[in-house]
Amino acid sequence: MKNLWAPWRIEYILGPKAGECVFCLDEDTSRDRERLVLFRGRYNFVIMNKYPYCNGHIMVAPYGHSACLTDLAPATSADLMHLVSACVDILKKHFKTQGINVGINLGEAAGAGVREHLHCHLVPRWNGDSNFMAVMADVRTIPQHIEDTYAALLPHFEGLQY
Repeated sequence: MKNLWAPWRIEYILGPKAGECVFCLDEDTSRDRERLVLFRGRYNFVIMNKYPYCNGHIMVAPYGHSACLTDLAPATSADLMHLVSACVDILKKHFKTQGINVGINLGEAAGAGVREHLHCHLVPRWNGDSNFMAVMADVRTIPQHIEDTYAALLPHFEGLQY
C-alpha cells in the first residue's frame, strides 16, 4: 500500500464546494495572502495554484467571470498576455527554470478544473523534473511549502510594471 502525506488537502476535502469562485475577486485586498493573490493588475490578476503541479505553479485570470477567450474584451485579452509574459520573466529569474508550460484549458473536455472562469496556468519546469515519482507512482513531489513559495514570489510582483 502506498501512502502520500498531504495534510494541506484536507482544507479542500472538507471545505465548501459550491459558492465563491476561486477566481472571482472583490476589491477587498485584506484576504490576498490567504487566497494566494500575488498581483492585481488593471484587468487581470496573478494567483498561486493552491494545489500545484510543482513549486511556482501560478495562474493569471481576468477579473470578469468569463469562460472563453472569445468572451474577453480586447483590452482584457491583451493585458492577459502582457501579464503572462511578465510572470514568465519572474518565474525564470526566481526559480532559474529551464522551461515553463503556459496553457489555458477551455472547457471541461480540455481539462479545465474551473471551466466557468478562464485562467492561464504557468508551470515552471526543469530538465529531469519528471523523475521516477511521477512516472512510477503517479505522485508529484513539492519540495517547498506553498506559503514559503508565496512569500518568496511576492516581492517580485510588488511594484510590477508590465
